[in-house]
Amino acid sequence: MSKILIIEDEAAIRRVLTKIISEENEAYHVEEAEDGLLGIEMIKNNDYDLVLCDIKMPKMDGVEVLEKAKKIKPEIPIVMISGHGDLDTAVNTMRLGAFDYISKPPDLNRLLNTVRNALDKKVLTVENKRLKKKVSKNYQMIGESAAISHIKEMIEKVAPTDARVLVTGPNGTGKELVAHWLHEKSDRSKGSLIEVNCAAIPSELIESELFGHVKGSFTGANKDRAGKFEAANGGTIFLDEIGDMSLSAQAKVLRALQENKIQRVGSDRDIKVNVRIVAATNKNLKEEIAEGRFREDLYHRLAVILIEVPSLNDRREDIPLLVDFFTGKISVEQGTPKKAFSAAAIKLLQEYDWTGNIRELRNVVERLIILGEKEVSANDIKMFASK
Repeated sequence: MSKILIIEDEAAIRRVLTKIISEENEAYHVEEAEDGLLGIEMIKNNDYDLVLCDIKMPKMDGVEVLEKAKKIKPEIPIVMISGHGDLDTAVNTMRLGAFDYISKPPDLNRLLNTVRNALDKKVLTVENKRLKKKVSKNYQMIGESAAISHIKEMIEKVAPTDARVLVTGPNGTGKELVAHWLHEKSDRSKGSLIEVNCAAIPSELIESELFGHVKGSFTGANKDRAGKFEAANGGTIFLDEIGDMSLSAQAKVLRALQENKIQRVGSDRDIKVNVRIVAATNKNLKEEIAEGRFREDLYHRLAVILIEVPSLNDRREDIPLLVDFFTGKISVEQGTPKKAFSAAAIKLLQEYDWTGNIRELRNVVERLIILGEKEVSANDIKMFASK
């Protein structure tokens, strides 16, 4: 059932609009407000999927209703209706966030199409918020240690900017979590976060993967194809394991950073891109530079902000929180009751040498949930958590 509010001071027009919309679809439930003040109160106290609002009204005009409603419930699409066809007013209401502007008397088809489109937009907005929350839950940074608290503070400061970030740290520490947090807390969060694992792509294909190619540029290039930089336009590209990127690809990434332009493989046409780069590596790039395997000029372009993710051995105080988080997550995934870990079991886990870091800990927790007793004991740790 879609809930629609009509704010209109003329009773006859309210009745006509209510009748038209209600008869269009039985799933439309329409409510009425006779002036802007009442409309704002109803918006505060109800969850509407759409608001249709007149502009010229006593007590509070439609433009003021629009401004207030957008502060109270910014996700509600609001369609402005006016008997005074005024282009400046229409432009102003759209600038203030109106979904559409319709003149009186409204064209029936135009009105109903606008209603349908606005309701579709509301559904998409709610779904996107749901998915956004789902993504956020999947990429939580668990821990209260000084090292993790410092990283969270840095992200809060850096994310709103477009500064490039280089994330370093051993394998399995969660460098990708930093990239996701940087993107989600930035003004680019409405755009895409495109992830590229540079180590997983053969060196001869990395340029095509990043920058795209034109048909016939190499064997197997049967059609034009956009690359990851174009896909990330307006958003963020995460170059994971950038230390494994070929020198020729590094040169092209450097040009993209310097000029905000790329060229597809086999083409000499420049394509402008607006992309924020977050890179990550488990290698010591300064050593790679000394060995001639990484460009120093690219390093300095990427490392505007350096964030080092500590190994699990350097943040053992976070292990109880991580175990609790993974236990809950894995139990939900497997549809089993959440198991408790004894204090002795946690103490043993804190004494382990975690060479595989967070990734290894998660695997061990999953193994213990499957094989351990109802309460995971120190004995379970000795039996099932050994290397």
